[in-house]
Amino acid sequence: MNAQPVIEIDHVSIEYRLGKNWVNVIHDVSLQIEAHEIHGLVGESGSGKTTLAMAVMRYLATNARVRSGDIRFQGESLLRRSMGEMRDIWGKHISLVPQDPLAALNPSYTVGDQIAEIHQRHNRDTRREAWRSAITMLEKVRIADAEAIAHKYPHQLSGGMQQRVTIAMALSTRPKLLILDEPTTALDVTTEATILDLFRDLIRENEAAALYVSHSLGVIAQMCDRMTVLYGGEVMASGQTVDLFKKPIHPYTSGLLASIPGQTPGIETRLPVMEGTAPTLAKRSTGCVFAERCPLAIALCHEQKPPLDTIEHGRDVKCHRWREIVGGEVVMYPNPPSNVSSTGEPKPTQDYVFSAERISKQFGSRTLRDRLLRKPGKAVRAVDDVSLRVRERATLGLVGESGSGKTTLARCIVGLETAQGGDMQLLDIPLSLELGKRTQAVRRELQMIFQNPNDTLNPYQTIGSALERAVKLLSPSALTPEQIQERVIHLLQLVRLPADYVHRYPAELSGGEKQRVAIARAFAGKPALVVADEPTSALDVSVQAVILNLLKDLRAEEGASYLFISHDLRAVSYLADWLMVMYLGEIMEEGSTEQVYGIPSHPYTEALISAIPIADPTIKQMPIRLDGEVPSASNVPTSCRFHSRCPRKIGAICEEEAPPWREAGNNHFIRCHIPIDELTAMQTQTREQSLAGRNE
Repeated sequence: MNAQPVIEIDHVSIEYRLGKNWVNVIHDVSLQIEAHEIHGLVGESGSGKTTLAMAVMRYLATNARVRSGDIRFQGESLLRRSMGEMRDIWGKHISLVPQDPLAALNPSYTVGDQIAEIHQRHNRDTRREAWRSAITMLEKVRIADAEAIAHKYPHQLSGGMQQRVTIAMALSTRPKLLILDEPTTALDVTTEATILDLFRDLIRENEAAALYVSHSLGVIAQMCDRMTVLYGGEVMASGQTVDLFKKPIHPYTSGLLASIPGQTPGIETRLPVMEGTAPTLAKRSTGCVFAERCPLAIALCHEQKPPLDTIEHGRDVKCHRWREIVGGEVVMYPNPPSNVSSTGEPKPTQDYVFSAERISKQFGSRTLRDRLLRKPGKAVRAVDDVSLRVRERATLGLVGESGSGKTTLARCIVGLETAQGGDMQLLDIPLSLELGKRTQAVRRELQMIFQNPNDTLNPYQTIGSALERAVKLLSPSALTPEQIQERVIHLLQLVRLPADYVHRYPAELSGGEKQRVAIARAFAGKPALVVADEPTSALDVSVQAVILNLLKDLRAEEGASYLFISHDLRAVSYLADWLMVMYLGEIMEEGSTEQVYGIPSHPYTEALISAIPIADPTIKQMPIRLDGEVPSASNVPTSCRFHSRCPRKIGAICEEEAPPWREAGNNHFIRCHIPIDELTAMQTQTREQSLAGRNE
């Protein structure tokens, strides 16, 4: 390491102007990053992570200011630089990879032109040299046929491809500091794994330092050398990543780690949760900012702000009781933290509340040329001959990458899309494929929870009004106003929200609280089946734990069943007892959670599981990487749909023939040409090699 850090954040405090007042958002934060080091910045939404990152870029909002402290880049203060000087630093010496690549790319220019512009601006290249350099950068971020991609516009690329373009742009000038602001949050687990590999290789190749902002502890564990935990704009803990994960001294760090869902076969579990929500800017305590949610808080914590103490190996912690925690006098969570028993939940029955046979859905895809020539265009086969069943009081998990057809299948089930073929039954009653032909009683028994509650809640309607409307529409009989109010209060109690929330508007709620309201509305008519489409993907890990526990509680209290759709395999394995893996409109594998996670499994499932970032920095992953993007659903192969990306492809048969639906035992099915015993032997050997590599 160099003697001088690449970046030093020295006792920085930042304020926002709200109305006529300045409100503190970052309080006395210090950290430094050495060359070749990746430093993780962790915390819930609202903790100040992005504000701190933007302060390093000198790119704060117009109503923000650095009240005190200094930010030094290679020993020189950035706060004393003019905007003209910062423009020379941006892109050339400090680069940003944003969370949403599409919002960061100019839709009016090809991606090649946008990368070339950086080379012309900072490297003074000619247009031809800049274009050649842009192609080289696209090849460095492992984009196949870089020349063709360079001529495309951002909207013509997938999310993973767009993110690679922003990485190419950020690294074009070989910057010394790279700021990564949640760069993989919206990506599939397989794409995320590939992007993380790129970051590791390119950061070290460019001899750069990186600040990695994320709420994904698995990503932080696998990527970062050191980490800082923020809460309420203050440093709660910092140090070597291995140390903070191995022994999370601060109660907030312990709470975050305990909230990570995991597979716990054979028993019903509940995740430990941190009660309450993160403090708003106007309601931050004069004592410990975490005291209101801390199970170990004492009177001193509410009255006096704890100092940031340095303990062994340069590790910092801000807690009045850290010495008691280190000495084992107090315990934050039991060990292991995820195995907190859930009581009283009835086991799934053998009866099926819902079944679907051979569901198919196609969309028309017409280019401008097709429209001009009045051609029909190609059919997009989003769902192709899919069958599934959901047991009573059980959860069927449906996993797969974006574009696999999961959401289309869900929308066909609830009637938001009309399937072209297939049969469905709900509670042994035939279910029409068309929503308009379904009775009110049927609609009451089948509800959906969407990914983004903001899109489903009326911003001009109070929470009480939204729930009242749902109760009126979904109740089997007419209710009096008093009965409706009682039901609304009961629904809020079910999702653990206070009764006075009936008077609040969606804008007054946090993301997790909005999702709880959406769940309450789905249960207004006591449905038999709830289709949950990515209900936790946009939430912090602590809020996700609350929602997952809530779904388990409602399954026990209301007797509902779930079709749970997600690309987060940890969340699915925690909640679901039966899994189906979908790829390009077709089911690749089906079985119990233990079967699908075990051996044998489909090569696609194997790759999905291996790509999950493990929240343990001592375990070095040896993941299976998938080449290329998911093929277009308008040109689905008649052979194995996965053959173009399959790491276990055995030959021409995979390209020429559709694979058989093989039983691996106990209703565990895999769609693959490889015989089950051979697949078992292959995967057993791979797993043994992986374990041997981890132990070295």
